[in-house]
Amino acid sequence: MRKLRLYLDTSTISHLFAEDTPDKMNETNELWQDFVSNKYDVYISQVVIDEIERCPEPKQGMILEKLKLIKFQILPETDEVISLANEYIKYGVLKEKSIADCRHIAHAVIYYCDAIVSWNFEHLVNFKTINKVKVVNAIFHYKEMSIMPPTMFLERGDYNENEYSDG
Repeated sequence: MRKLRLYLDTSTISHLFAEDTPDKMNETNELWQDFVSNKYDVYISQVVIDEIERCPEPKQGMILEKLKLIKFQILPETDEVISLANEYIKYGVLKEKSIADCRHIAHAVIYYCDAIVSWNFEHLVNFKTINKVKVVNAIFHYKEMSIMPPTMFLERGDYNENEYSDG
């Protein structure tokens, strides 16, 4: 079975140390263990690297150390990525000041990721953005892609398939 291709935006990585939101921090660290064990194919972009470089120390160093624990690929920013990000702005997915978020989405779409993993509910993980991305992707014949918080990828073992069977 093919591993899911997950694009991590910067909010996910920075929540590894978000002590002000302990639930999100714990869930992110739990998912990070799945990344360490290579359960998913993980992707980031130069946008993520640039945003990490703007983090103050010691957080920047701590994030870089955590990244060393997982196998990931940095996706190149091509003319196609920039063009699609600009189309997202043009079609009102987000405002121009949020071009970096559009670049995150465009990277994930152009490089066939199955989902963006993000804690950014204001710009990415929300109904309006997700639906507008679907529309723009359909217009330009790109495949559909999901945008979800890390929680959606955690397997907590609460589900027992026998509880819901007919027999």
